[in-house]
Amino acid sequence: MAWTLDARIPLLLVDDKARLAAALAAGPPAALLAEAPAPACPGLALEAFDSAEAHAPACTCCAGRPAAAIALDRLFQARVRGQVPWFERVVALAGSASGQAQVQAALTGDAVTAARFRPG
Repeated sequence: MAWTLDARIPLLLVDDKARLAAALAAGPPAALLAEAPAPACPGLALEAFDSAEAHAPACTCCAGRPAAAIALDRLFQARVRGQVPWFERVVALAGSASGQAQVQAALTGDAVTAARFRPG
């Protein structure tokens, strides 16, 4: 029997505030990744991202990475540095199709994000 261990942080994608509330209530401590404007969630680690394409692909400031991937970087680094409450999972609130696509693109197409987070 083969054993596998996936130590990446699970990320659950939800599309409305009702599902967000249910996802946050269930399971271990969570952080919130939210499509802007982010809801107020006191006591949670929170990062927001803009789902609109603000920069040209492969611009020098973000190297063409989705805004969701950059926000997940900030969230992960804040966790490692102890700047936010410890979390064991991330709930991503993305109500628009472009926001959902950015989160999916970050999980599947961004090497740094894929190394730190997994669909869950």
